[in-house]
Amino acid sequence: MKRRKFLRNSSTVAAGIVSAPILSSYKEVPAVKEPAKAPILPITICTWNFGNATAKAWEILEKGGTALDAVHQGVMVEENDLNNSTVGNGGRPDRDGNVTLDACIMDKDGNCGAVLAMQNIANPISVARKVMEETPHVMLAGKGAEQFAYEQGFEKTDLLTEESKQAWEEWKKTSQYKPIINIENHDTIGMLAIDADGDIAGACTTSGMAYKMAGRVGDSPIIGAGLFVDNEVGGATATGVGEEVVRTVGSFLIVELMRQGKSPQEACEEGVKRIIAKNKDKQDFQIGFIAINKKGETGGYCIHPGFSYRTYTKEGHVINPSDSYLKS
Repeated sequence: MKRRKFLRNSSTVAAGIVSAPILSSYKEVPAVKEPAKAPILPITICTWNFGNATAKAWEILEKGGTALDAVHQGVMVEENDLNNSTVGNGGRPDRDGNVTLDACIMDKDGNCGAVLAMQNIANPISVARKVMEETPHVMLAGKGAEQFAYEQGFEKTDLLTEESKQAWEEWKKTSQYKPIINIENHDTIGMLAIDADGDIAGACTTSGMAYKMAGRVGDSPIIGAGLFVDNEVGGATATGVGEEVVRTVGSFLIVELMRQGKSPQEACEEGVKRIIAKNKDKQDFQIGFIAINKKGETGGYCIHPGFSYRTYTKEGHVINPSDSYLKS
């Protein structure tokens, strides 16, 4: 027993003698960190291939304008384009032949405004901004939104162009509604921007589903569904069949996922997967999300192939084909 104790004590002392000089000479080497990438700012991003819209937004950002002005003026380009039958003037009507428009806008401070099912006003995004800036409300709908627009100096405009009227007359022969994937009978322009000060804003505008039931409102003017911005985190916007986006509060979800650490791309993918999970036996519709974070990183994802989105920075004006949940 004495011999065993002696050997144990001797080995302990020896270990101390050996380890002491080693420990005294040890220096911790700091981990090598990748240099943080500087945000590419300013930047604007929009759904689909609306290059004229992003070009207008970039023109404002490049001159030092605010993200709010950029998204406002950017989406107005499409509202005023009579060849675009899904947004603004010239949009396709509801099944009764009335063109009704929806839009919303949101700034860096969380202020927001929206109009829903508004007739006879060519630029709903401008009225939405007036709601945000001139009223204590967030949303105005139908005749109330239209009356407010007149009070703010907007002119009454017949939004049903001859081309849209002819298409409606043709539709009435069957009066069937079936969304066609990636055919722009229900597609929206949603736009996000970050200005040189690092502030984020977003806008969304649409004429909604062609030949919808009168009074139908999709996700586009709904804050949190079709659009959401949090200046500490980022922003997101959506396009496609709005009912499915509303059910998951899609844009808010994506921003919250980015808050939890996901990249814009990862967050958009999760947003689509949430919708798929609620429609396991129904995948005959398209949804597309785009997102941007505070670093100026972007992402986009959709259900079916065919969706794309535009980005504009000092590095160029780019069309980005989106990856999709389904591959064919």
